[in-house]
Amino acid sequence: MPRTLVALVLICQLTVASEPATAWQAEIERDIWGVPHIMGETDADTAFGLGYAMAEDTWRVIQDTIPYYRGTAGSVFGPDAAKQDYLVHWLGLWEDLDLRYESDLQPATRDYVEAYAAGITQYAREHPEEVELDLLPLTGKDVIAGHMLRHILFYGFESTVSELLAETRARPVATPGSVTLDQHPVGSNAIAVGPSRSSDGSTMLVINSHQPLTGPVAWYEAHLQSNEGLNVMGGLFPGAPAIAVGFTPQTAWAATVNKPDLVDVYVLDIDPDNPDRYRLDGEWRELEKKEVEIDVLIWGFIPWSVTETVYRSVHGPVLKTEHGTYAVRYAGMGELRQVEQWLAMNRARSFTAWQNAMAMNRIQSFNFVFAGASGNIHFIHNAQLPKRVTGWDWTQYLPGDRSDLIWHDFYPTNLLPQVTNPPSGFVLSTNQSPFAISAPGSNPDPAGVASNAGWQTRMTNRAVRGLELFAQHEQVSPQDLLAIKHDHVYSENYRGMDFLRSVAALQLSDPEAQEAQRILRQWNRATDKENRDAPLAVCILSAEWLSESNGTSIPDARETLATCVERITAMTGRLRPTWGEFNRHGRGEAHYPMAGGPDTLRAAYAGPGDDKTFHRVTGGDGLYYLVRWDVNGEQHIRGIHQYGNHFDDPEHPHYHDQAEDFSNEIMHPALFRHKDRAPLVESRYSVSSGGDRDGRLAGD
Repeated sequence: MPRTLVALVLICQLTVASEPATAWQAEIERDIWGVPHIMGETDADTAFGLGYAMAEDTWRVIQDTIPYYRGTAGSVFGPDAAKQDYLVHWLGLWEDLDLRYESDLQPATRDYVEAYAAGITQYAREHPEEVELDLLPLTGKDVIAGHMLRHILFYGFESTVSELLAETRARPVATPGSVTLDQHPVGSNAIAVGPSRSSDGSTMLVINSHQPLTGPVAWYEAHLQSNEGLNVMGGLFPGAPAIAVGFTPQTAWAATVNKPDLVDVYVLDIDPDNPDRYRLDGEWRELEKKEVEIDVLIWGFIPWSVTETVYRSVHGPVLKTEHGTYAVRYAGMGELRQVEQWLAMNRARSFTAWQNAMAMNRIQSFNFVFAGASGNIHFIHNAQLPKRVTGWDWTQYLPGDRSDLIWHDFYPTNLLPQVTNPPSGFVLSTNQSPFAISAPGSNPDPAGVASNAGWQTRMTNRAVRGLELFAQHEQVSPQDLLAIKHDHVYSENYRGMDFLRSVAALQLSDPEAQEAQRILRQWNRATDKENRDAPLAVCILSAEWLSESNGTSIPDARETLATCVERITAMTGRLRPTWGEFNRHGRGEAHYPMAGGPDTLRAAYAGPGDDKTFHRVTGGDGLYYLVRWDVNGEQHIRGIHQYGNHFDDPEHPHYHDQAEDFSNEIMHPALFRHKDRAPLVESRYSVSSGGDRDGRLAGD
């Protein structure tokens, strides 16, 4: 059905929609940056207000995302989206939800996510002209499904599926052996400094997770407060009901992506006389199979249905391919309780309570760095890490005919790499090895953690450079810490510099190529806005960075130089534009020069802009904060959003109002406390599930 017709139908449907069985109400204050500060009597009231406020700012993103979580995206967005529909059905997400939503989730959690979904639905009911898809009402199950899918994609589950669907088998079947793994997350920074290392006895945390700057996993900012004790502010994604990175009056935490070995592939021994039977412990078993119907929109307007068969063994979901039949077992399989742990972290008011929340072990991956008013700092390489049989190489495929290789439990969090209050007084998590996040003598002990984990061994430039910068500061002031966070230099000891030096050392005769090599040799490794050598040098480094991140072979040095010379000159008309001319931040016609580059602490990942005359930053630094408790325990918070807190309407005053300050590294007070926010409130209004919205400007 065309979107315009759907909208007309929904206008009629929504005007007669029945009232929800439960009543929720919340008060919303919008500060001068458009950030909603949401207050409810209960946590569920606050969740309702969050859903409503978030829909006001990000409805289009939420609307376009929900079909992917439901496994119905193909019916809206066409054949490419139907591929993810198959993934949702293959994983059996909704079978797990329908079976265990009531039993696995605590009643308070269900109340919370259902109130949140009702808030989004309420907004859509009141604004039917904005509703283009037949999605309503949203439910708590939609919210949980989003977490179930997002969490596994963050640690790279989809790469296993892509590997299995290749033309040939990618890995041998394992025989007994050792385990090593070097996965490659893209980015994120989290830096904590304790009282022993700070210049004034304060405790500090930099919250700086790197995400795309737009879309369903771009940062949205909100403050949640209730009379049940909830009081937390920070970043979360459209469609998510809990703060992912943020702070309370007593606690603060940041997250960075990690990728331990959380997925295992089993090669099934299939009965030659019956392709739906597999051998396990010497006996034949039947594969479970189910027919699923996937709706697909062809050519943008013709609805079509495709029936697919999905299979499952006792190991997990099964793929039949030309080169074998494979079962997949993964962290997060059948797990519904991610939101429950996020909410426990949001509610924690002490380091002990926050650690208890971490011990729930419902979040499949992510490093976490903590700092608190008590002066504690902490790092944990968190994972829902399988307890595997020792003596096998779990990085390869496993024989599927042995039940002893099918794991069922996870290691407790106390057996994961972690450190509390290290002697160095700081931790620096930038997607590197979990055993190199501080100074020597202050890192987690590899001997004290779980085996068969495939711990990462890589060192990012951000890690190498950050550790070097900390070594230069015996004591770290808040200004020093922000200078480290905004550092835009590549370390001389960074892995990628070897590749750049090899390019500069090529024996070439072409004058333009020789001039390019001279530029590389004289580059000072910085990406400040006025730097004229950075565009070419960063292009060279980016080629090596992409190959390392994707696990592919190092690119050809000669070809990389020629490609980068051509790209820079084609875009700018010369080989040495300033980095600020080449690297721009902003949306639409408004864009500003920005320092930083791929894998610098001031992270900026960019691609050609619309007119291909410059690179527009599309990922990396987004919403980030410095949270500090001074020696007297008073909390100070500054932050900045990459664009503005409104996602949908380019004409909205908060669509782009922070972009220039963001490009200039200017941070604002976070307005967490009422006394700081009161004179800077832009509007106040109440929302309720009865449909009443009482709005007024501040001061009315």
